[in-house]
Amino acid sequence: MNQLALLSQRLLNTPLAIHPRKAEIIVTALAERLGITRIKTGAWYDDDEDDFCRPAPESGYDILEGIAIIPVHGTLVQKLGTLRPYSGMTGYDGIRRNFLTALNDPDVKGICLDIDSPGGEVAGCFDLVDTIFACRGQKPVHAILSESAYSAAYALASAADRILVPRTGGVGSVGVIYVHCDMSRQMKDEGLNVTIITCGSRKAETSPLRPLSEAAQAALQADTDAAGTLFIETVARNRGISADAVRALEARTLRADEGVQAGLADDVMSPDEAFSFLLKETANNG
Repeated sequence: MNQLALLSQRLLNTPLAIHPRKAEIIVTALAERLGITRIKTGAWYDDDEDDFCRPAPESGYDILEGIAIIPVHGTLVQKLGTLRPYSGMTGYDGIRRNFLTALNDPDVKGICLDIDSPGGEVAGCFDLVDTIFACRGQKPVHAILSESAYSAAYALASAADRILVPRTGGVGSVGVIYVHCDMSRQMKDEGLNVTIITCGSRKAETSPLRPLSEAAQAALQADTDAAGTLFIETVARNRGISADAVRALEARTLRADEGVQAGLADDVMSPDEAFSFLLKETANNG
């Protein structure tokens, strides 16, 4: 139960840059474990949890013909403590270490961000994006999507020199979502009375143990809008397009061809074709 409480704390009542249908899946799964049985959702199940638990190897990336392949798979979290995806998640901490190590690895001529992710936590995302963006020009960095890069995963992809997406893949969802779970009615129905004692009237205003006040909801909306604006402006900078053009997408997810037309991707290619393209670029630079 302690692990469940920790997971709930990481995913509820905190801004997320994640595909909205993935957010529905998470909320639905947590609801069942928490005893909430009547959430209606249009969520579908996806299989991005195929990376079953396994100890991470010492190296966080593979090198193939001089290309470091850095995996960015599943739900993205601020700190995971492993260099590779683990239990359906990838940590920004591991991606950062892998990227900087590959950048300074003399055996590495180029970097492939191997991305298939619906996004994840806002916390830690944009600092990592800025780190990758600031290193442009040192070595070729391509975001090669094995399927899709949505929300926080797209933010990371946008920092690369090029984004290559397969025909059935997608990009976008440049927006932020905040899920507040009000459990006060459930607690009352179960005969539990919770008293919250604070110093400061707004100290526990987002607590799941009581409904959101109008002031609390307005504050959360302002925080979400601020994070969304940062996201939009970051993508605009990285992709060389206007912030208004990104904002006009209204956090839509785009098919591969739509993403190219909108300036969110560079070309539609299979992962194999995209990798060959990166190999040619590193050969030409060498």
